[in-house]
Amino acid sequence: MKLCLFFSDADREFRGVDFLPEDLNEAPEETEMRVNKTYSCLPAEEKGIHIINIRAIEDIGYDQHESTLLNSLSKNPDADCKFGLYFRDGKRKVDYILVYQYKKSSAGRTLARRAHDSTARSTKQEQPLPGKGVQLEMGESEPHLDYHEDDKRFRREEYEGNLVEAGLELERDEDTKIHGIGFVKIHAPWNVLCREAEFLKLKMPTKKMYQINQTHGLLKKINSVIQKITEPIQPKVAEHKPQTVKRLSYPFSREKQHLFDLSDRDSFFDSKTRSTIVRKGEGRKKETTLLNKRRKCGKYGITSLLANGVYSAAYPLHDVSDLLLCEEWASYGVFYKYQPIDLVRKYFGEKIGLYFAWLGVYTQMLIPASIVGIIVFLYGCATVDENIPSMEMCDQRNNITMCPLCDRTCSYWKMSSACATARASHLFDNPATVFFSVFMALWAATFMEHWKRKQMRLNYRWDLTGFEEEEDHPRAEYEAKVLEKSLRKEHKHKEKHRYFPEETANKWRQRVKTVMAGVKLTDKEKLTWKDRFPAYLTNFVGIIFMVSLTFAIVFGVIIYRISTAAALAISSTPSGRSSVRVTVTATAVIINLVVIIILDEVYGCIARWLTQIEVPKTDKNFEERLIFKAFLLKFVNAYTPIFYVAFFKGRFVGRPGDYVYIFHSFRMEECAPGGCLMELCIQLSIIMLGKQLIQNNLFEIGIPKMKKFIRYMKIKRRRSLDHEEHMKKKQRYEVDYNLEPFAGLTPEYMEMIIQFGFVTLFVASFPLAPLFALLNNIIEIRLDAKKFVTELRRPVAVRAKDIGIWYNILRGIGKLAVIINAFVISFTSDFIPRLVYLYMYSENGTMHGFVNHTLSSFNVSDFQAGTAPNDPMDLGYEVQICRYKDYREPPWSENKYDISKDFWAVLAARLAFVIVFQNLVMFMSEFVDWIIPDIPKDISQQIHKEKVLMVEVFMREEQGKLQMLETWKDKDKKKGENCNNHSPKLPRSHSGSLSSCHSYPLDI
Repeated sequence: MKLCLFFSDADREFRGVDFLPEDLNEAPEETEMRVNKTYSCLPAEEKGIHIINIRAIEDIGYDQHESTLLNSLSKNPDADCKFGLYFRDGKRKVDYILVYQYKKSSAGRTLARRAHDSTARSTKQEQPLPGKGVQLEMGESEPHLDYHEDDKRFRREEYEGNLVEAGLELERDEDTKIHGIGFVKIHAPWNVLCREAEFLKLKMPTKKMYQINQTHGLLKKINSVIQKITEPIQPKVAEHKPQTVKRLSYPFSREKQHLFDLSDRDSFFDSKTRSTIVRKGEGRKKETTLLNKRRKCGKYGITSLLANGVYSAAYPLHDVSDLLLCEEWASYGVFYKYQPIDLVRKYFGEKIGLYFAWLGVYTQMLIPASIVGIIVFLYGCATVDENIPSMEMCDQRNNITMCPLCDRTCSYWKMSSACATARASHLFDNPATVFFSVFMALWAATFMEHWKRKQMRLNYRWDLTGFEEEEDHPRAEYEAKVLEKSLRKEHKHKEKHRYFPEETANKWRQRVKTVMAGVKLTDKEKLTWKDRFPAYLTNFVGIIFMVSLTFAIVFGVIIYRISTAAALAISSTPSGRSSVRVTVTATAVIINLVVIIILDEVYGCIARWLTQIEVPKTDKNFEERLIFKAFLLKFVNAYTPIFYVAFFKGRFVGRPGDYVYIFHSFRMEECAPGGCLMELCIQLSIIMLGKQLIQNNLFEIGIPKMKKFIRYMKIKRRRSLDHEEHMKKKQRYEVDYNLEPFAGLTPEYMEMIIQFGFVTLFVASFPLAPLFALLNNIIEIRLDAKKFVTELRRPVAVRAKDIGIWYNILRGIGKLAVIINAFVISFTSDFIPRLVYLYMYSENGTMHGFVNHTLSSFNVSDFQAGTAPNDPMDLGYEVQICRYKDYREPPWSENKYDISKDFWAVLAARLAFVIVFQNLVMFMSEFVDWIIPDIPKDISQQIHKEKVLMVEVFMREEQGKLQMLETWKDKDKKKGENCNNHSPKLPRSHSGSLSSCHSYPLDI
């Protein structure tokens, strides 16, 4: 093999280095003609290297077969009925699809290095890929050159050539209904599937079957009764029925193929496994390394080719023959049934199967929480007429005159006018809500433990017990960044030594060494925190800015509430003045909802951009950092308005005559006489329901359909130009190309995690939150199922044994919920002040007089100048003393308007409750976590049984080999003795041939 240089005739600029075959002189004349002007021998003079093009050494693990170099096959008339799921011969199944855009008019435009590539590869592939693609002729004339399209075509041909060398079989189809779109169909033959399955250590079922331990006695009867009761809601699929036997699984090995049931090779590897093998196999082939100013990535696989637009899409095909998944899962008519999780995993893979299994467990666990929440709500409804504080507020005989809610324009008002708010507050602010908060904290801990046990059962059923996640390969962006750093460092090194004299031969030898080491440049370097410091600084500043933006928007809504309340108070109609609080609260919450929905989309894009500039090394690191940033921003965005109402509204108001003002003009708003809990309930319910209905459901249905409609209109506009293409039958890969690309499970998990926060964080103020979450999730499961089956391209199956970082986020939310609910009960509700009054200040041991105890008095003569009501006679009489909600000294005491002792007593009780509640519930949660084992006992026994059986299988196999060896040795020995007894004695020189005359083949 000769090392030759590649440069253009136009400017004699050096273009690269490549290896030519030794028999170049014996190549056809056409090859010589192409090489004459593009290659020259090693020049004596110095030339600058701009491109390094190294043909990598062939991977010894790939077998070359003539069958991979496909010839044009005659069309099978029955192939059309298979909807493009097979090659044109109707036998080989399509495992994967690559999609690219092409221009029919640019058939003859070819770069010089593409000509060289086809020449160097002429000994491997003399014919193009079979298919209906346009045959390219070198002699066609072109009106202009499109080097960008030529570059893409060159990289496609090179990549597809590598796939063929890896053993995959390809077929191209450009004669499709979609104008300007070409498809490359990929089929993995049996030998490739076996080789890659062994490399990926895929566990496959063996011939060995064993009995699963069954329950006995009372448990067996209980399980049979439960099965009969739940039979109507079970999906009618074979995979969902309880299994009594299970096949022993073992990582696939070509040396131990006799252990596996290979009677039906076509179904041994299902479509999910085949597409996974093809996608993983694409990354195993050592590909040509291109180092130049345009391509800074050392290795390019399908991910980088998609990013650079060489291919426009890559996906496995949906199997339209699998109608059972649509009927029993992706249908709204089966909303009441369990999900066929095993069937979902078989079609989409373990990672997506685990998501839907987790969603099903979460929805199932919401049923008892919803029932208890409804009971708590009904208890509040039943006891509202017996609640003494609300009865006192509604009693007009008390004649309690309250101080104005705003300066000048607001007048005095009667407490009885807030009767409806007080009665409604009791529905959510009663002793049962404390019990419900404790219950939900324990529910969250039980849910996490139940999911861990369910996850272990799925790992056992799906043969993932010994699975360890593979080490991720570096991302293309990371390698590009590392390569850029390496080249920059090398350039600086050359700049330092450029003034030292160096002989031409030595200089050329050094360049050749640099060329040969070009592939390993990235192995010597890695990105340090210094390289990432600008990205880290941008991330920090960006996140702080986004959080500050959220706070600013909430502050703006507060200004809106204050100004709108003052404006509506000027209304002359009594009905207008009485509905000020409800109107302001409702409109402000709607504004918050719209802002949250908009910022959610913005924050998602910003989180992705911030993660990209960090250049994480692996896809797992990228996903975890993206999830952390997106969750942080969306958590702050969704819960900041709720946190304001729960913990800040009404806390920094001041008192009449000494109010706190914003910008010296807007007075801080205060809570209603019944407290802020009712307003918190309104805020929580509207935001939660609005996000679920608008963002989670309407957006999930509407946006994919809108994008699909836009793509359809574009294709229809192209199709109208070509009537022949319009009349063609659409293949399966064309239908899938029009679907929305799969964007990962992060959005699906994110909306459920935010909902989990609504259910647990502020459940003390909204006991019906689990019920609304349950109703939403029943629809969400079928909506997601239908979206995955009909609206999205089929994703590549990914193996996973857990839900990853989401589990830690759920645990964090569960622990945070205990703290937040403790503060909601003690500071937002009136539960603690009522207990303090009942046990410290009540004269007869009842709640009579509680409302009067919580109100302080104010002399209207102490108003600051310009803040008194403009119409002091609005109630029909002159007011001397008005009341306001606070614990302060009366105006007739020596320390008037100072904080009273009652305030400190209530504050101490509140803090004590937070400490006791938090530690008690945390202890109970940890106790639940400790008492429930993570691995069910029967599953641990089955896993141990599998290990023992596997050892027995291999022990028997080894014993069989030893017995066979001994048998053959004995036979050989006996026949050797017989040969010696019945033959004449031979010279010693020929005695060695006797043992060979009775030899037997032994395969140990």
